[in-house]
Amino acid sequence: MASTSICIYGAGALGGAIAVKLASRLGDDATISVVARGAHLEAIRKNGLSLHEADADKPINIRITATDDPTTLPPQDLVITGLKGHQLGPAAEGMAALLKDDTRVVMVLNGIPWWYFHRDTQSGHAELQFDELDPGGKLWRLIGPERVIGCVALQGAEVVNPGEIRLSNNGRFVLGEPSGDMSADLETIAGLFAKAGLNVSTTPRIRDEIWSKLTGNAAFNPISALTRALMTDIMADPALFDMVGKIMNEVRAVGSALGAAFSITIAERLEQSRHIGPVRTSMLQDLLGGKALEIVPLVGMVVALGRIGKVPTPVSEVILALVTQLDKENQRGG
Repeated sequence: MASTSICIYGAGALGGAIAVKLASRLGDDATISVVARGAHLEAIRKNGLSLHEADADKPINIRITATDDPTTLPPQDLVITGLKGHQLGPAAEGMAALLKDDTRVVMVLNGIPWWYFHRDTQSGHAELQFDELDPGGKLWRLIGPERVIGCVALQGAEVVNPGEIRLSNNGRFVLGEPSGDMSADLETIAGLFAKAGLNVSTTPRIRDEIWSKLTGNAAFNPISALTRALMTDIMADPALFDMVGKIMNEVRAVGSALGAAFSITIAERLEQSRHIGPVRTSMLQDLLGGKALEIVPLVGMVVALGRIGKVPTPVSEVILALVTQLDKENQRGG
C-alpha cells in the first residue's frame, strides 16, 4: 500500500494515544496528522506529543502535524475520531472537509453512537436516527453512516498535562462494520492498528461490544462524577456497589431487548471491575476539568432505548436527572 494519510480528529487522551502509536510505528507507510485545540494543541506544536504507556520506563514522544483548522489538511484516506459523542456534531463540517469519496471514518466512541441503527438487523429499528445524538442529522448527512467503522476502546487514558498522555492499562480495541460485514476496509484498518502495536480485533457484531462496554460506563461514569469517587472507592462502598449492579442490570435488559448478546454475567462483570484500580473515569476527568459531560450516549440513551424496548429503567432515570443537573451547575461554574 502507498503511504496512507490518517488524521486523528480530536487528539485528547484516547485519540492522542492512538496518534502516537500510529506515528511512531508506521513510519513511511503513513502520514499522520491530528486536530486538537487550546493548550493541548500549543504543547503538541511546541514539544511534540508524549505518551506514557502503562508498562514503559519512559514516554514515547513524537513530532506531528497538528492544527485546529482541518481545512488546512489535505483530504485523508482514513479519519479516526477521538471526540466524545456530544463533541461530534459541532465538528461535522470540519470532518467532512477531510473526506474523499472512499475515506473511511473510525468512530472511537463510548455509549450508543449516532450511527447505531444503520444497517442494524438485530433490533427491528434499522436506520432509526436520534436528534439528541446527532442534532439536525448533521453527522448522518455530512459524514454518512456508510463511511463508519465502529470502534469500542477498552483502554484507560488521561491527558495528565497539555501534550502529555498517560495510559492506565494495556488495553484493546474492537473494530466492526455497522452492517456486520467482515470487509476488506475493516481488515486493512485492523492491520494498521496491529502494526502500530495496538491490541486489535474485529467482529461481525460490533453492537454486542458497544453494549458490553456500556454496561460499565452507564454505571461507573455518572456515579463517579456525582461522588468524585475513583473506581476503587465505588467498588468498596456497599451502597454504590449495589447501585452499580442495578444500573448494569437495566443496561443489559435494554440491550437484550434490542438484540444484543452478552458474553458474561453481571456478577462476572462486577468482579472484573474490582481489578481496574484507582482510576478516574472519563466523566470524572471532564467534570474536574470543567468540561461538558458525555451524558446522552452513556445514560440518556439507556433511558430512551428502554422506552423503545418497553424496558423499565428507574435507577438510570434518577441517575440521568442528577448528572444532568450536575453538568448544568458545572458549566455555570457552580
